[in-house]
Amino acid sequence: MKEDNHKIYYKVSGRGRPIVFIHGLGSSSQDWEHQINFFSKSFKTITVDLRGHGKTGSREGTYSIVAFSNDIAEILCNETEETVIIVGISMGGMVAFQMAVDYPCLVDKLVIINSFVEMPMDNKANRKALRMRKLIPKLIGMKAMGKIIAKKVFPYKHQSDLRNLMVKRWAQNSVKDYIKSVDAMAGWTVKKHLSDINRPVLIIGSEFDYISTEEKEKYTQLLPNAQLKIIKDAHHAVTVEKPDEINQLIASFIYS
Repeated sequence: MKEDNHKIYYKVSGRGRPIVFIHGLGSSSQDWEHQINFFSKSFKTITVDLRGHGKTGSREGTYSIVAFSNDIAEILCNETEETVIIVGISMGGMVAFQMAVDYPCLVDKLVIINSFVEMPMDNKANRKALRMRKLIPKLIGMKAMGKIIAKKVFPYKHQSDLRNLMVKRWAQNSVKDYIKSVDAMAGWTVKKHLSDINRPVLIIGSEFDYISTEEKEKYTQLLPNAQLKIIKDAHHAVTVEKPDEINQLIASFIYS
């Protein structure tokens, strides 16, 4: 799709059964490159840059998980008449859950990676985490923010190339759009709707993720048809850190 301030940028690769990949906060469709190289050989892959991310222009007004979901639903209505497999990581997983709630007729299967089912603001830890996510880029900028995040998600010495790549990509975000995206998560929830999601769901977690395995286990149990897989010695950006393991888990789930 053409890039401008009124369009959502997305890229289609390959042919076959459609799979949509939704990136996380501060990321873009670039971070799905390992998955696209793998799955586009047999599937029609669709990667999207959410509002204010990557090649999608900034929008006036507030952002919301519902708005992100609506944007993708519009793309899918133009691109395919089939139900789709939706894969989302972190904030992208929140968007994927929202799509399963609001557009069940579009969803065949769901893959949620290192994500949440709610972000309640009556939780002190959540308020602090989101406050810091907004304050730090205001004070030091997105490139420096990227360095802080990169050290957490790629902590090992041999991962220096991954850290450098993340910093480079995060520097492309505007502080304004990043903060609006942080605000989009505040107070969001689909927890009470999980029992209505009857499509097959694969929850993937990392051993050293921000979100505990216990939390993922709790919401997996609320879904009628879900399974949880944990990748050992992995962190939040597991799709980049351990792409082969992620790809194999997704492929096994799709073909099951």
